[in-house]
Amino acid sequence: MRTVRNKRILLILLTAVLLFSGCKIWLPWTKKVDMTRATPEGLYQQGVEYYQDGSYKKAVDLFQRLKEEYPLSKYAIMGEMGIADSYFSGKQYVEAELAYSEFLDLHPTNENLPYVLYQIGMCHFNQSTTIDRDQSEALKALKELERLVARFPSSKFAFLAEKVIRECKKTLGEQEFYVGQFYFNIKEYRAALQRFEKVAREYPNVGLDYKVSYFLIETKRRLAEAEAKSTAEKK
Repeated sequence: MRTVRNKRILLILLTAVLLFSGCKIWLPWTKKVDMTRATPEGLYQQGVEYYQDGSYKKAVDLFQRLKEEYPLSKYAIMGEMGIADSYFSGKQYVEAELAYSEFLDLHPTNENLPYVLYQIGMCHFNQSTTIDRDQSEALKALKELERLVARFPSSKFAFLAEKVIRECKKTLGEQEFYVGQFYFNIKEYRAALQRFEKVAREYPNVGLDYKVSYFLIETKRRLAEAEAKSTAEKK
C-alpha cells in the first residue's frame, strides 16, 4: 500500500512541476487514435480512398496491412484484390500480374475469377511491344484470355476478352508477316513461305488475309522459279 501511495504522490508532484514550468504533459495513453481506421473495414476504406485519389502506393500499403493484420477478415480478400488493382492502375503490370495470380491460387472458386483472369491477360497485353520486338507478352495475353473465354464463356469479361484476343492475334500475325517479308526481300523464299503459311493458318480474319494471300502466291511462284533454275544449272 505504501508503494502505491508513493507512486501516486510522485505522479501528482510530476504533474504539478510540469504545469508550473509551462510544459505540456504527454503520456502514451493520451495519443488520439482513430479506431475506425484500426478496424478491417476502416483500413479497407482508407485504402479505397487512396486508390480513388490515385495514390496507388499508399493504397497498396494499406491493403497489405489489412491482409497481414486481419487475414481472417472478409475484408482481407477484398484487400488482396485492392493490392492487385492498385498495381495495375499504377501501371506496375509485373507486380499486378503476380498479385492477381496469387489471388487465383488462393481463391480458385471465388466469384471474381473472370475478372481476375481478364486482368492477368491485360497485364501481359499492356506489356506487349511493336511487331519488330519479341511478342512473348502478347502470346501470354492470348493464352490467358482464351482460358477465360473457355472457362467462363457467358461472363461479361469473356465478351471484353474477345476483342483483346483479336488484337493479340493481329499483333502476333503481323510479327510473323514482318519476319516473312524480311525473308522474302532477301530471297529466302522457303523460310518466307513457312512464315506466310503460319499467318494464314493461325491468324485468319484479323485483317491480314488479303496481303498474306498475295505473298503466298508470289512466294510460291518465285520459289518454283528458283528451284527450276537450280535444277537447270545442275544439268
